[in-house]
Amino acid sequence: MFLMKKLVVASLSAAALMTNGANALSSPVGMWLAKDGAKIRISPCGRNLCGFIAQTATRIDPATGRPITDKNNADLAKRKRPLAGVQILISLQPNGANRWLGQLYNDDDGQTYQGNLIELSPSSIRVEGCSAGICGGDNLTRLK
Repeated sequence: MFLMKKLVVASLSAAALMTNGANALSSPVGMWLAKDGAKIRISPCGRNLCGFIAQTATRIDPATGRPITDKNNADLAKRKRPLAGVQILISLQPNGANRWLGQLYNDDDGQTYQGNLIELSPSSIRVEGCSAGICGGDNLTRLK
């Protein structure tokens, strides 16, 4: 009986996906390449999406000769942590078709902004944040 319920649920889910497939893109969950060469891993975190720096564009800070750290973080205690592994997409929630709204951490200035993740295609997303009415962002390309 339990197996039959699972099959019915799976069949209904597949049918719903097929009927909505024309409007839905693939999930943004996966590994993405930023324009600067950094790799960003997006994964589910509860009912939301989160993103982490999986690999920095360069591993050594040219100014210090040491591994890249979160040196611009507003929290002094976090400035010596490695930049790889830092969460940059925070609690992104669905906000319309192929859009998520949440917070974005900008490691360039150590600030967190309100922002969006917009799925442009199955292989391209845009992450953009706004502050005082000025918005900026970056397109990322899917790696896997």
